[in-house]
Amino acid sequence: MLGARERARRAGTRPRADNTIERRLSAIRDLAIFLTGLGRNDWAATSAGDIEAFQAARPASRRSCLTALRHFFTWARASKLVLTSPARGLSARQPRGYHGPTLALELQRDLFRRWTTIGGVHPHEALTGLLALIHGASCAELRALTISDINPGVRTARLGRRPQPTPLDPATWAAVEHCLSYHHDLRTANPHLLVTRKTKATRAAASQDYPSRVLRPAGVTPRLLRCTRLADLTITTDPKLVSVAFGIHPQAATHYLADHVDEGRLPETFRPSH
Repeated sequence: MLGARERARRAGTRPRADNTIERRLSAIRDLAIFLTGLGRNDWAATSAGDIEAFQAARPASRRSCLTALRHFFTWARASKLVLTSPARGLSARQPRGYHGPTLALELQRDLFRRWTTIGGVHPHEALTGLLALIHGASCAELRALTISDINPGVRTARLGRRPQPTPLDPATWAAVEHCLSYHHDLRTANPHLLVTRKTKATRAAASQDYPSRVLRPAGVTPRLLRCTRLADLTITTDPKLVSVAFGIHPQAATHYLADHVDEGRLPETFRPSH
């Protein structure tokens, strides 16, 4: 994989990122542990049934895992570690649409109260949580947010590639002001709103995992909050409007329509009886 990445860089194509390589190595490691538990101590003894059983225990990562294993066994066959690839011919088809977790309304209210009324919460946690919970901000948008993206006159923020500035509600704007005060107290020239100890003396954005780490005390992640918001907006409004407002592909918005129908938008004859 490292050799392929170097060839991609020389060819000017898109190389694999470090986290992609790490995930694939993790899948191979987990398969090795799984096979050892079955008494298999040789890659050549691996069967298609073993891989299917391994995938069945990890349904959420079935597709990415199978991609990693296909890549590995192709290399293993070329290296004469196995005669044939047991992953060949296997399929990882999954239902289309979003089937991941979302937050219940009561838990969303608890988080909102935590970030608006409870003292002692770090300014970065409150801002990250509210922007993700109310405005569906992604980790990339949170990390890239700079002070120049904030417009105090009209209380808006320019998030990522969204076509228009995002109007901020009073609670989120209060969190922005707290972060601006915190930024001022740090006496840093870093233009980003989320500044850490490592980036205080630089102009770089926070690390990729910083938004997730800052929300760890609340027990949630930015992705979970964003998915909850997008799913709710897509179901209750129009996926096309959501895609335009968030600057995402229309298929990314319709992705959240799977298995969800807003009963209020159905004719009376099609509404389920309770």
